[in-house]
Amino acid sequence: MFSWAKQEQGGRNKEGEMYQTVTEGLQTLYTKKLLPLEDTYLFHDFHSPALEAADFQSKPMVLLVGQYSTGKTTFIRYLLEEDFPGMRIGPEPTTDGFIAVMYGENEGVVPGNALVVDPKKPFRKLNAFGNSFLNRFICSQMPNQVLQSISIIDTPGILSGEKQRISRGYDFSEVLRWFGERVDRIILLFDAHKLDISDEFSEAIKAFKGQDDKIRVVLNKADQVDTQQLMRVYGALMWSLGKVINTPEVVRVYLGSFWAKPLQNTENRRLFEAESQDLFRDIQSLPRNAALRKLNDLIKRARLAKVRSHDTSGILGKSWNVLFYEYSPNILWVN
Repeated sequence: MFSWAKQEQGGRNKEGEMYQTVTEGLQTLYTKKLLPLEDTYLFHDFHSPALEAADFQSKPMVLLVGQYSTGKTTFIRYLLEEDFPGMRIGPEPTTDGFIAVMYGENEGVVPGNALVVDPKKPFRKLNAFGNSFLNRFICSQMPNQVLQSISIIDTPGILSGEKQRISRGYDFSEVLRWFGERVDRIILLFDAHKLDISDEFSEAIKAFKGQDDKIRVVLNKADQVDTQQLMRVYGALMWSLGKVINTPEVVRVYLGSFWAKPLQNTENRRLFEAESQDLFRDIQSLPRNAALRKLNDLIKRARLAKVRSHDTSGILGKSWNVLFYEYSPNILWVN
């Protein structure tokens, strides 16, 4: 598995420096130009809190969402090629909270209440969801090569049937919406034997409205059915997704079996290998595209603040012209 992370190792240092330069430029632009205007027009009270250094400097994040026992935690282990602190795997719901798997020199687990006061982590604003959520949120840190480039967020298994009537104690959909707005990739995992989209799963997918370009779908455990059954499973999954993801484009679905054990059915080995490489290339591209995404998010935020300033005073002022016409080209030139 580490081979997929090493394919472009030769140019990582040079590119990493370039991405860091763009990030620093965006942070300076925000601090000096946009933040004072947000303070003036009370943008933080009506829209979203001020951005911090960790929001700019954090690594690209991948969010994994799926029903219980679809292989989310196993998928992370497959990427890392080793266990991570706090990992639990089982056929029934085992992950009852959110786990942020991140790089750290010392292996260990950081509880949620400590995470939200750490200025070096991009999770400080999760404090708004209360202790009930924070008690179910941890950060798993370990010195792993893959985590030097990305961070991975493992989520609780989506419940179905009678189980989904049990209250989690916090607004699950709103937490997913918060992460969906900040991560670089959202991966929805399905089991070849578990294609139904429960009410809670449907609400979770709707929480990602407006983030459609980030969503990828993985049909896991595809080696447990033969070729004919796989065709039917794939068609049924596309039909189910079409009812909850209202986009004219067809959602990209990756087929495979993402765990370290041998394939149970080897008929489609070459297909699974090609699909897994496509998925790994997509994940591997995230660090290269992170600076562009942050620039895009900053522009969207500036537009919202511009609307707020119109609502408040009706006066745009020269500062907005400076923001859009003098500094944005400089940032684009650095990129």
